[in-house]
Amino acid sequence: MNRHFLLAAAMMAATNTNAQDIVQDTLQNIVVTGTRNATEARHIPFTVTTLDNEKLNENYRAAVLPTIVEQTPGFFATSRGMLGYGVNTGAGTMKIRGVGGGAELLVLIDGQPQYAGLMGHPVPDAYQTMMAEKVEVLRGPASLLYGSNAMAGVINIVTRQMHKDGIVTDIQLQGGSYGTLQIDVSSRLKKGKFSSIIGAQYQRTDGHRTNSKFEQFGGFFKLTYDISSHWKATGDINVTHFNTDNPGTTDEPLIDNTFKITRGLASISLNNSYALTSGSLRAYFDWGHHNIDDGYAAGQTPRTSLYKHNDYIGGLTYYQSAQLFNGNRTTIGIDWQHFGGSAWNADKTTGAKTYLTKDSEGNIIKSQHADEIAAYADFRQDITHWLTLDAGLRIDHHSVIGTELIPQAGLTFHLGSYTDIKALASKGFRNPVIKEMYMFPPANTQLKPERMMNYELSLTQQFGAKGQFNANIFYIDGENLITTTRIDGRPRNVNMGKFKNWGIELAGSYDLSKHWRVNANYSFLNMENPVEGAPENKFYAGVNFHKGKWSIASGLQSIGGLYIATGEHPEQENYTLLNATASYRITPSATCFLKGENLLAEQYQTFAGFPMPKATFMGGVKLTL
Repeated sequence: MNRHFLLAAAMMAATNTNAQDIVQDTLQNIVVTGTRNATEARHIPFTVTTLDNEKLNENYRAAVLPTIVEQTPGFFATSRGMLGYGVNTGAGTMKIRGVGGGAELLVLIDGQPQYAGLMGHPVPDAYQTMMAEKVEVLRGPASLLYGSNAMAGVINIVTRQMHKDGIVTDIQLQGGSYGTLQIDVSSRLKKGKFSSIIGAQYQRTDGHRTNSKFEQFGGFFKLTYDISSHWKATGDINVTHFNTDNPGTTDEPLIDNTFKITRGLASISLNNSYALTSGSLRAYFDWGHHNIDDGYAAGQTPRTSLYKHNDYIGGLTYYQSAQLFNGNRTTIGIDWQHFGGSAWNADKTTGAKTYLTKDSEGNIIKSQHADEIAAYADFRQDITHWLTLDAGLRIDHHSVIGTELIPQAGLTFHLGSYTDIKALASKGFRNPVIKEMYMFPPANTQLKPERMMNYELSLTQQFGAKGQFNANIFYIDGENLITTTRIDGRPRNVNMGKFKNWGIELAGSYDLSKHWRVNANYSFLNMENPVEGAPENKFYAGVNFHKGKWSIASGLQSIGGLYIATGEHPEQENYTLLNATASYRITPSATCFLKGENLLAEQYQTFAGFPMPKATFMGGVKLTL
């Protein structure tokens, strides 16, 4: 059945959009404007959740992930504390439709990939609300446009913009439970052909458990120059550093398990935009330095060495999109990236290094890297006023793994001005990362790529300018999951996992009046082979009230059947969270706010052995100058 479906899909063709598109609500339709091209969202077969700046900031959160978890059906991220996601402790994993947790979900900032060059996973503590104009979550494979690591989907953070001359500065200060303090400052400027945004952020907490402190500070800068009405150049840099203490599980607490992590990215791009064509050339570089003390249990001896690594990703991406004839949009692109790094144990006394990366023969070497180059073509055509056809193919070559073909196909049926039915078949894949092939005892250079096919059918209904409703059903058939097992008594990474997931996702919002707005979403996930960090049932209902100087936002989230342990002794967690935020505009430029999270004081955990805090409260002020 799958072979017949794929053959039909290849004949009818596939897709054209990406997770770096911005969705804006106009009276009659939704306009998608991204760095690939501009089109109407109703003409594309993807399932996309878009969160604008207002939605991201209504609860005055420093990080974007808590809002994404609430507002996106099928998406979940594990955590272990009030601040910080616990990267390098196992928490901080993100999954879409039960897929993810490592390198299967790609995070972008303005279309630039964000993941550790050695480990391959995103770093959730680096994604801050202050920089975000919009966030778009594409649920399902996006490998056609983004290759490896976009197997489960894509989260794209679109940075803030300034559209007219002037300067706007935002300052947000807040503090509360467990000695938590957060400071965010950003300033946007536009003068003539120049525009820029600069921001800085600091946050810290003592944590709700012994040895669970967290501290983070960072900044970003973006500069844009309009060369002409058709061309512009952009450069940006973003650096964040965080220090965190891992208390260990409640059964096995740790002492001095500390992490000092710095992540950075920079890019330059040249963009063109004409009536019938648009495109972009971008060069980017991401880097990271991790300094980790693995700590020790009470009664044990402190470790004599630190784990350290430096990783990097450098790349070039180019695309050009054109309208070749009426109702058509064709996009071609080329991607290249070089990634890798060096890992070692450093003696605390002498500083002597013991390197941890190996070559293909198993010999210890100072560093390891790989290259990936790909070309893709995307074709979209309006067949009639009621039917849009999409077709796409990517050819992706990895210097170690080899070549992968990624087809994608979709149809969109327009049943009037406000109703659309979409059908999509999309392939996702993930190449093994350097850690899996060349680091630590389980390393295996013979690994194959993880692969999955995603089939989905969706309905989108617009209610004029007042709201919308989306429903979709999906089926995932995956193979070659990389897992660690024991062979001849030794751990080894192998391709042995198959998985089949299916589920439904519902989401909607509606303006009841000029003062009241409601929104809700629900997702059900059935996993043939359950994985940790993926709930079977996920529900959220929120209400917003605005009148005069007052604003109130409240939401109820219910999680059911969240696996925090699998295997012979599976363990599931069920909980309900109630959050609320109230704000009052003191002056046109100053707003004070008070917010509470987990107001029901639920005892729960999203990652085994790490209970989350009960009710917490924060208060502060936001200034716009």
